[in-house]
Amino acid sequence: MPVIRPFKCVRPAKDKVSAIAALPYDVYNRKEAKEVVKNNPLSFLKIDRPETQFSDDVDMYSPEVYVRARQTLEEMIGDGSFVADEEVCFYLYALTYEGRSQTGIVGCASVDDYLNGVIRRHENTKEDKEQDRIRHVDTMNAQTGPIFLAYRSLPELERIIRKTKEEKPLYDFTSEDGILHQVWKIGADSEEALRIKEAFSHIGCVYIADGHHRAASAVKVALKRRKESLGYDGTEEFNYFLSVLFPAEELRIFDYNRVVRAQDGVSLENILEGIRKHFYIEENPTVFRPRRKGEIGMYGGGKWYRLTAHENLYTGDPVDDLDVSILQDKILEPLFGIQNPKADPRLSFVGGIRGLRELERLSDEAADMAVAFSMYPTSMEELLAVADCARLMPPKSTWFEPKLRSGLFIHMF
Repeated sequence: MPVIRPFKCVRPAKDKVSAIAALPYDVYNRKEAKEVVKNNPLSFLKIDRPETQFSDDVDMYSPEVYVRARQTLEEMIGDGSFVADEEVCFYLYALTYEGRSQTGIVGCASVDDYLNGVIRRHENTKEDKEQDRIRHVDTMNAQTGPIFLAYRSLPELERIIRKTKEEKPLYDFTSEDGILHQVWKIGADSEEALRIKEAFSHIGCVYIADGHHRAASAVKVALKRRKESLGYDGTEEFNYFLSVLFPAEELRIFDYNRVVRAQDGVSLENILEGIRKHFYIEENPTVFRPRRKGEIGMYGGGKWYRLTAHENLYTGDPVDDLDVSILQDKILEPLFGIQNPKADPRLSFVGGIRGLRELERLSDEAADMAVAFSMYPTSMEELLAVADCARLMPPKSTWFEPKLRSGLFIHMF
C-alpha cells in the first residue's frame, strides 16, 4: 500500500498566487523561460529555471545558478510573497478547463514506495535531465514541482473530495490559458485527513502519470542524503516527495504527434509503398485527426492521408499494441531508419495541444522532405496496463493536459 502523508507547506500569499504559479520548468526552453520571467518578475520560473536571472553566457548548470534559486526563494519568503503553514496538511488541487475538472490530493509520497514498485512507472528517464533536478532539489533543500500521480478511483476518496470542495477554497484563480485553479486545505488532525490516510492504505499501488524525472531525482537526493546523514532514522522529510494524486478516471491524455525527416534519396512514393504492407491508406481532403485506436494521420507532400492498421498487427501485448509502438516498429524504423527515437535528431515530437496545423507547418517548412504523423491518444487504461506489467512505453507516448502549476506547493526539508 502507498504511504501518502501530509506536510508543512510553503505556498504563495493569496494576493500573489496567480502571478507566482507557473507552468512546469520543462515546458520552456531557456529563451522562452527568460521571456516569461522578464514579463512577470514574480513568476516561479525564476526559481524553477534560475538561469533566467543570468546572462546567456552563464552555464545554466553551474553551481551559482542553483544557489540563486535558493536565495530567491528565501527572499520571497522574507518579503511575504510566500507563507509557511505552521501545521502539516493535505490539500486538494482542482483544475477546470472547458467544463472538465480533475481534483487531486496534494501530499508527500514515499521514496521507498518508488523503490519497491508500489509507485509504478511507465517511462525511462535520462541521466542529464535527472542531474539538473538533483542539483536543484539538493541545493534548494526543497521540492518545488509536484509529481503527477494517478490512482484507481475509490468511493471513500470521492466522498472526501466532494465534501471538502463544498467549502470556500484557499486559492481560486484563472491562469492566462483559461484554466481555473482552486486549492483547499485539509488539516492533518481533521477527520478527513485521517480518512485519506486510511483510504490509501487500501490501494495496492499508484502510478506516475507525469514527472518521471522529478520523481527519479527526488529519490536519488534521498538516497544520497541517507548515506550522508549520521543520525538517519527514516522520518526525515527528504524520504518523501511532493505529489498530487488524481483518480485515473478524471485524467485526460492528449495526442503526442511526430514529425520525421526522410533520409536522402527516399521519396514519398517509397514511404507510401512501405506503409501499404501494414496499413490501409486513403487520401484525406483535409486535416486528419484519428478518431479511434488503430488510426494514424499522415501529412506529406502537401496531402493528408488516413492510415488504418491491419488487424493482425495487434497481439495482445500491452506495449507492442500501443499505436505509438506500431508507428515506431512498422513505419519509423523500417522506412525512416529511426532506431533510437529518443536520440535521433531527425525525429521531433509535437504535443497535441499545439494542433495539427502545426504539423503541416513543420513539414512544409522543413529544408528536407519531412512527414508528419497525427496520433490517437494513448488511453489511461493502456498506461496502467503497461505499468502493471513493469514495462515501459516508447518515449513521448502521453501528453497530459491541463498541466499542474509549479510554485503552489513547496515541500521543504
